[in-house]
Amino acid sequence: MQTSLRNLFLQHVAQTSDIPPMLEIKKAEGVYITDIHDKKYLDLISGIAVSNTGHCHPKVVKAIQEQAETYMHVMVYGEFVQSPQVLFAEKLVSLLPKHLNSVYFVNSGNEANDGAVKLAKRVTGRSEVIYFENAYHGSGQGSLSLMGSEYFKQAYRPLVPGNKMIRYNHFDDLNKITCRTAAVIFETIQGESGATVPDQAYVKALRKKCEETGTLLIMDEIQCGFGRTGKLFAFEHFCISPDILTIAKGMGGGLPIGAFIASRELMSKLMQDPFLGHITTFGGNAVCCAAALANLNVLLDEKLIDSVSEKAELFKSLLKHPNIIKVNGIGLMMSIKIKASIHILDLVNKCYENGIITDWFLFADDCLRIAPPLIINIEQIEEACHKILYALDSFN
Repeated sequence: MQTSLRNLFLQHVAQTSDIPPMLEIKKAEGVYITDIHDKKYLDLISGIAVSNTGHCHPKVVKAIQEQAETYMHVMVYGEFVQSPQVLFAEKLVSLLPKHLNSVYFVNSGNEANDGAVKLAKRVTGRSEVIYFENAYHGSGQGSLSLMGSEYFKQAYRPLVPGNKMIRYNHFDDLNKITCRTAAVIFETIQGESGATVPDQAYVKALRKKCEETGTLLIMDEIQCGFGRTGKLFAFEHFCISPDILTIAKGMGGGLPIGAFIASRELMSKLMQDPFLGHITTFGGNAVCCAAALANLNVLLDEKLIDSVSEKAELFKSLLKHPNIIKVNGIGLMMSIKIKASIHILDLVNKCYENGIITDWFLFADDCLRIAPPLIINIEQIEEACHKILYALDSFN
């Protein structure tokens, strides 16, 4: 008898947990994912903040097809002039503060943060990096060293030394930033703690403290970038800007790409002493850059970001239930805090049964994740909220 695809998945695809939902995918389009039984699911998490323009947006698909027919990988990063890479970098820079004018392309958010920290150490000549409680910056050895949870780190020690953890949104802890600190790596909106939004005054105080101590401020917008919060970049909400910006997830329209961005002056430090101070084979892949440029143009040309705040308010107005404590977040990066008597995985599974794809958070085990494609419309929001409330009814 032929072995099922599900069994082959379990046998040969390395697993990250013993509880994968194992939805067997047939097709994904717009805000819907369809399984092999032709059941449609409304996707409320966008592959964890990736599919901001929806699944398989036709303009992104067309850009991928056209570039794949022209050339794909031709050389390691930084050697050949490739038009998708150059044009995408030019577009990004045109939308950022003037000092963020040099883009280093990589393959993921983890790599973007790793490169940003390397750059900060190289520029400042310092070794200390400050990160935050409940932070998530990736799962490689470098990024794991900056994760704000001992549970996920303890099995992999020793990690990169010289890092210090402080509390997110706590003014007193800013005094731990000193002239020994190379960088502070800060999620503009903290993702895995349940879409936590910092105070305006706190972000400005953080920026000021970094300036006073000569510390570089790295703002991690891996999850919150590319329109998810109602601004193209979340730091725009706070009237400050980073020294180094990291981006990924919602950047590539579904293809793997990331970047760290700084000034040409800072980035030039990676060119010497030693040369090839940071290298990557597939960073800035032509097909991924073509997809990312098309994705960014869709966000801007179709004005998807303009309606994010209105859609978020609709979610908040409809998500009223005795089992809901509150809805946190900003824009379409939200969490639903649920009563402690409900196990969040039970609720996630009930949502799956009702045709809704949602998820949990690493550091907020009483919250349900809401981060749909930005193309979601009013009727789909109403459908999603109705099904979430119906799922919650089963726990009364």
